Amino acid sequence: MQETMQQLTDLTAQCAAWRVSPLPDADLLEFLDTVHHAQQMLQAALLHAVHEVRLRDIRAGRHAPSIKIWLRDRLRISPRTAHQLIVQAASVDRHGDLDAALTTGKVNAEQLAVISTALATLPKTLDPSIRTDSAATLTGWAAHLDPGGLRKAGQRILDHVAPEVADAIEQRRLRAAERDAHQQRHVTLTAVGDGRIRLSGILDNEAAAIVTAALDPLCKPDTVAAELAATGQARTPGQRRADALVEVCRLVLAGGPLPDNGGDRPQIAVTVSYDPLRAALGTGILDSGEPVSAETVRRLGCDARILPIILNGPGQILDAGRTRRTATGPLRRALTIRDKGCTFPGCDRPARWCDAHHLMNWADNGPTNLDNLALLCGHHHRIIHTETSNGDGWEIRIADDGLPEFLPPAWLDPTRRPRRNQYHQPT
Repeated sequence: MQETMQQLTDLTAQCAAWRVSPLPDADLLEFLDTVHHAQQMLQAALLHAVHEVRLRDIRAGRHAPSIKIWLRDRLRISPRTAHQLIVQAASVDRHGDLDAALTTGKVNAEQLAVISTALATLPKTLDPSIRTDSAATLTGWAAHLDPGGLRKAGQRILDHVAPEVADAIEQRRLRAAERDAHQQRHVTLTAVGDGRIRLSGILDNEAAAIVTAALDPLCKPDTVAAELAATGQARTPGQRRADALVEVCRLVLAGGPLPDNGGDRPQIAVTVSYDPLRAALGTGILDSGEPVSAETVRRLGCDARILPIILNGPGQILDAGRTRRTATGPLRRALTIRDKGCTFPGCDRPARWCDAHHLMNWADNGPTNLDNLALLCGHHHRIIHTETSNGDGWEIRIADDGLPEFLPPAWLDPTRRPRRNQYHQPT
């Protein structure tokens, strides 16, 4: 055992001291992948040790008040990190599939943290078999989802493994979360003393969606070139939001209108299926991607125009939009509901920051409807048009299920296997 540990330490030291600057690109990428792969497997070994230390209650013999405090002192880590190790160690011990995936490097440490959190938030009264199925499903999704996409999928995991109990559990969770968030809402302006005022606070999902709808048209990152030309320095995202907040308040005080965003006046949208709108409303999804309870959907519906966007069973949009060059009004909202954000693989830009891209150019008689449109952020919109004109770039098409998919250029993938944005469409 001691000899193996010494070999492990020696090999790790060699890798850490290795000069990578002379490596050609292919060798550098292989080094990156291999070291990361090994790092994840070592994480599994660490969690096995943490769990065994907890089982033996070693901290008691060291007079530590808790395993968390003992780990903090032993490994010189923060209490938060120590707590995460304990939770993850328990998840790995409880779920064999998750343990095997981590041990073989198929699940990385960040993904494990997300999966452990998702499993920990499941109701305590849930049938053990459902919990096991949830762990196995999330572990399988880790092969093609980053931590952000996996977190979104984890929030709705019961819809996939136990839809018969998901609705009732989700309703109770959302009601409790909305009640707590509303009670904890606050905004504070604190003078720092050097000409700066610190703005801080907490909003619930609905309030945050309203604020975001007002701010986004004024802070969309499409004026970077103009800012660079005028001042030589582009604003950061935080600076754009700060300026937008002040501008919104200035417009309200002056009685002026807010600018358009994606062809529509600033507003929030809630997505629910068509039949429940006419009968019993279920939970909804704000255009920010955050879920809201049925009660909130009903309340928002009292002061909203109901847009008849027809959905089929899997949620595919069957009918919406009008014949025009720009995607505005009902068509823009239908596009937002379908794509949820930039459709380019791996992009997390929200729908409010996206353009409606014509798959077949409008100038070439391409229609303005859902079958010929996909949301793209400014960056990827420029890439698609530039590479299309070069004749060796990404191609977009609408798949059989009605969602956009991308064919990578041959230089990136000779097989041109279709890819999708797993961040906005995690499953």
